[in-house]
Amino acid sequence: MKALDAARAAGADYADVRVGRYRSQFVATRERRVQGMADSETVGVGVRTLVGGAWGFAATRELTADGVTAAARQAAAQAKANRSALVRPVTLAPVTPTPNGEWASPIKVDPFTVPVADKVALLLAANEAALKAGARFVSSALSFLREEKTFASTDGTFTVQTLFRASPNINVTAVSSDNSDFQSRNSAEIAPRGLGYEYVTDSDLVAAAGRYAAEAQEKLKAKPVDVGRYDLVLHPSNLWLTIHESVAHPTELDRALGYEANYAGTSFVAPPEKVLGTMKYGSSLMNIQADRSQVGSLAACGWDDEGVKPETYTIIRNGVVVDYQTTREQAPYLDWWYKKQGKAVRSHGNSYAQSWSDVQFQRMPNVSLLPGDKEQSYEDLIAATDRGIAIVGDGSFSIDQQRYNGQFSGQAFYEIRGGKIVGMLKDVAYQFRTPEFWGGMDMIGGKASYFLGGANNDGKGQPAQVNAVSHGCVPARFRNVNVINTGRKA
Repeated sequence: MKALDAARAAGADYADVRVGRYRSQFVATRERRVQGMADSETVGVGVRTLVGGAWGFAATRELTADGVTAAARQAAAQAKANRSALVRPVTLAPVTPTPNGEWASPIKVDPFTVPVADKVALLLAANEAALKAGARFVSSALSFLREEKTFASTDGTFTVQTLFRASPNINVTAVSSDNSDFQSRNSAEIAPRGLGYEYVTDSDLVAAAGRYAAEAQEKLKAKPVDVGRYDLVLHPSNLWLTIHESVAHPTELDRALGYEANYAGTSFVAPPEKVLGTMKYGSSLMNIQADRSQVGSLAACGWDDEGVKPETYTIIRNGVVVDYQTTREQAPYLDWWYKKQGKAVRSHGNSYAQSWSDVQFQRMPNVSLLPGDKEQSYEDLIAATDRGIAIVGDGSFSIDQQRYNGQFSGQAFYEIRGGKIVGMLKDVAYQFRTPEFWGGMDMIGGKASYFLGGANNDGKGQPAQVNAVSHGCVPARFRNVNVINTGRKA
């Protein structure tokens, strides 16, 4: 309240304040030893002001009346200085104030209450299981984050939130007897989640490590893929990353408008006035939903970092683009589109800052491929495929700055013949142009096959910030996709 009062007194038309305490912990092991451990905490306050249509921001770790007052005055002074470079005054979409809101991640066990010795013991047990199953090398890690955020704005919002993230990780490598080849397998199916330590326990890392080691050995004996076009059956543990790069990023409105061109790139889903309601992004089976509400998802919250209660909304409906990801500043850019649909201009609640010392801006919510009406499984899609490749787990990838041309790999690859898996393949990567790829999606799984993938390291902005985001999806089949061989050449 001191910061808001000081901002108003300094001439701010609008101001918001975030007081944050962030604690993170990381434990890493390799084979039979501990590689490293870090435990850190940071506390401070960030003040954002709007003066005459221009933004200003300042932050401090001096949590005293004088400290926050000085930060608020600095933010207001910066906003006044920024007016000299103003091109278009900032107009904020209206928001319904939340005068006293509380929200917390639905955890059962606070990971910071679990002794580090227990975490190390679990990782070393998983490593041992992988070594016994034939792995030559194995590394594993656990990372956790707790965000405690109090937000207040001159619009009358006051919220308190506590968010958790838990991220188990294993990577195993098998080496051939003559040392001429090596193959790896990671824990792509154990995605990071917005949950507590119970998620680590439920993931059963020891059993998973042994399984991954066996698959890495199998990859050593696998047949190199023949270059050509195949029907691909993508497991959700692979498809989530393709969604992130080829769907979620290009539908960020700031990116589509060119504001991220200097660092993150632009988007082929532009300009909005020629795209919304008309662009055919994929087949009629493609329904993409954005939200920050899925239980256990990384982007879940009660309010975004502008005090907006996030919406669940459709970005792509039956293959056609119908919306973008927005904040309070961005939503007015689409007022013509919302008016056309008889809707009021409102932010979707997609603002986030990685810390109290960083200014909030548009960040990706959970962006997910919705299940189909017919209850079909990953195995059902394989059974319906005559000649193809099934891909499990995420791997290396490359995509252009407009998100139009991409190349993606995976963890485990299986040849499909006559509706059956006939063996494992290796050195597989698939290439595509985004609209053609999604236009070729002709089968998708049902609700029972839905999986929540995700990552903690989605980068954007200058200075760069990272965001944690989940992508839910079901298995899907894509027809006639170009596959290349990535094998090492002598």
